[in-house]
Amino acid sequence: MTDLPALVAALDDAGVRFIVIGGMAGIAHGAARVTFDVDCVYSREPDNLHRLASALAGFRPRLRGAPPGLPFRLDEPTMRAGLNFTLDSEAGPIDLLGEVPGGGTYDQLLPRSVELRVFGRPCRVVTLEALIALKRAAGRPKDLEAIAELEVLLDTRPE
Repeated sequence: MTDLPALVAALDDAGVRFIVIGGMAGIAHGAARVTFDVDCVYSREPDNLHRLASALAGFRPRLRGAPPGLPFRLDEPTMRAGLNFTLDSEAGPIDLLGEVPGGGTYDQLLPRSVELRVFGRPCRVVTLEALIALKRAAGRPKDLEAIAELEVLLDTRPE
């Protein structure tokens, strides 16, 4: 399971621009589902890529599912050359997404996010409405199953 407090603290301290999506976003909005990773849509601006790579360096990120010993370094040039990275790290599994189906890029998703306090830190999290749209766009069975609970949360939240 991802050490979300440590990860959010490191990203906040470094001034990284990111939005939490996926299961952790659902949990932040009150969902009861369990998730073991964190999915983040990150700004692809060069200064943000540098801050993101520096913030994660202490967690020793490596490509998930890659053969042991495969050379990999998460740095600004690597992030510029790629888009989406599924990583394992000392903080747990992290998916860094430059773009997501149904949501687009960080800049496109930003108006569909809210700032919440996560472990005492400010953290941008996708709105419930946007999270439902992202899960529909992903279309995986586990995402489609989660939609029912998210819609109940949406229907029962205070106005």
